[in-house]
Amino acid sequence: MVPCHWTPISAAAEPRRAHYHSGAMTMTITVTRLTPHFAARIDGVDITRPIDDATWAEIRAALDEHSVLVFRGTPLDDDQQIAFSERFGALEVTRSMNPAAGTPFARQSNLDIKSGEVIPPDDRRMIYQLANMLWHSDSSFKPVASLCSLLSARLVPPEGGATEFASARAAYPSLPDDVKRRVEGLVVVHDFSWSRDQVQPGFYNAEERAVYPPVRHPIVRTNPVNGRRSLFLGAHASHIEGMSVEAGRALLKQLLAHVTQLEFCYRHEWREGDLIVWDNRCVLHRATPYDTQRHKRLMQRTTVGGDPNEYAIR
Repeated sequence: MVPCHWTPISAAAEPRRAHYHSGAMTMTITVTRLTPHFAARIDGVDITRPIDDATWAEIRAALDEHSVLVFRGTPLDDDQQIAFSERFGALEVTRSMNPAAGTPFARQSNLDIKSGEVIPPDDRRMIYQLANMLWHSDSSFKPVASLCSLLSARLVPPEGGATEFASARAAYPSLPDDVKRRVEGLVVVHDFSWSRDQVQPGFYNAEERAVYPPVRHPIVRTNPVNGRRSLFLGAHASHIEGMSVEAGRALLKQLLAHVTQLEFCYRHEWREGDLIVWDNRCVLHRATPYDTQRHKRLMQRTTVGGDPNEYAIR
């Protein structure tokens, strides 16, 4: 796996500070860009406590502007993570075979949820998680794709286990004009089973496949706030309507290679207590390996549902 490029903070843009006054209290939020194209670190706000509306407006605007927001050293418990996540919108309930199914959490971990022991690598639960190492957008396989995800680092291995992000919005302007014309108006079929088949063909049985039947999404999307365009693709994107499966997958592979070039990527090395929020509408991400038998890892993800009218196929 080729790692993404990481731009040190000192090489990025200067921090921007926003000041908010609430009676005698002044709150200062600092937004520091992490790469020239996208991703920013947010400082100066305690997300473990209720956030006033003015501060929240700055955070929400930063997501539209930077697509990936990093909060360092802000350990959250489950209730605090849910409370902060719900400021972005209603949370999805996890289904399928994730260990946290039936809750607002998707658990990314090599630990058995009951015993706390390390799960063997040949266990089906670990094979299922291997698909997280493919570039993807969370919940793109659902009829209403998600707005954003929030991933909280509860237990981090001493080495490995970074998460990489790629901005399909930053990559879009550099697409050749003939490719932009070619993809305009295309509809992609997203299929959860297809992403798991790439790890182990036939991973799901018929009953499991029926949980998330294939859905249709436009491949080109526009942010409703700033009008910036992006591509919507990733490991769940199975094929393109109106094209043969082979031709459609070849085009999707070509577009994915463009989006995941190093200049459009950010790699995050986790510390315990980190929280990252990313915009699933325009950002792809993937997990990277770590020694699942020597080290323990626990990440809790909440996913915010999207607007069913925002990107409806016309």
